[in-house]
Amino acid sequence: MKTKFYTYIQNLQDTITHKIETLDGVAKFKEDLWERPEGGGGRTRVIEEGAVFEKGGVNISAVHGELPPAMQAYFNVKDCNFFACGLSLVLHPKNPFVPTVHANWRYFEMYDKSGAIVDQWFGGGQDLTPYYLFDEDAKHFHQTCKKACDMHHPEFYTNYKAKCDAYFYNPHREEGRGVGGLFFDYCKATDELSMQDWYNFVTEVGDSFIDAYAPIVDRRKVLEYTAKNREWQEIRRGRYVEFNLVHDKGTLFGLKTNGRIESILMSLPPHVQWRYDHHPEIGSDEEKLIDVLKNPKDWA
Repeated sequence: MKTKFYTYIQNLQDTITHKIETLDGVAKFKEDLWERPEGGGGRTRVIEEGAVFEKGGVNISAVHGELPPAMQAYFNVKDCNFFACGLSLVLHPKNPFVPTVHANWRYFEMYDKSGAIVDQWFGGGQDLTPYYLFDEDAKHFHQTCKKACDMHHPEFYTNYKAKCDAYFYNPHREEGRGVGGLFFDYCKATDELSMQDWYNFVTEVGDSFIDAYAPIVDRRKVLEYTAKNREWQEIRRGRYVEFNLVHDKGTLFGLKTNGRIESILMSLPPHVQWRYDHHPEIGSDEEKLIDVLKNPKDWA
């Protein structure tokens, strides 16, 4: 399973980076191969200062070795080895009317000292973070997610949409990071679903990403924007940074397993603002976004 899924994310990385370069039309991804001293490594691809994308990364990794003490405590296990692989991406567009997007699809195995698998699971999802809310964009993104889910289980979309709203939430701001999407984790074999079933589902979602995001970019990248629009985008990016550095479990896992710091923090946007006690104007498009972030909608 780990070999099959790693092959899948290698191919998916190629597919996504090619499409993003086509959407941008100017910038190309720079590739950085790296190795982890304790075992494994990855392939980081970063795009910067493009016509559409100000910064973005589409990274894959496969790491293995002894599970660090901090993670043993987190999983409540002792003397375990692990293997983890996944694809993680974040894209920060230049135009404030184009939403930021994040996605991740991953697989994890845990072993006893004899090398036998004692646990294994899939996780992942994809979510949209707009700066200006276009209802049709949020609906398209969620409907694409729902279509992928419905091919595998009638309750997947409802369950994983709710988990996404709950996970990508800044409690200290009392608002969501964006308009959500899907979030699933610890997807393990049961009497109803095998690991192959989970593989089929996770790869279905991964394959749906371009269909969910690219049409939105095409619609919005040509819209003209003002310095005020850009300022609002940078203020909202501050909330994105707050979530990633304070609450995100993926960031925590990477830092506590001696992950590659440049790859872990590539999700942070290049231009951000923190304004003291900032509030959008009453009745503005900016306030409309905040209202939805505080009260998630059923977009699909």
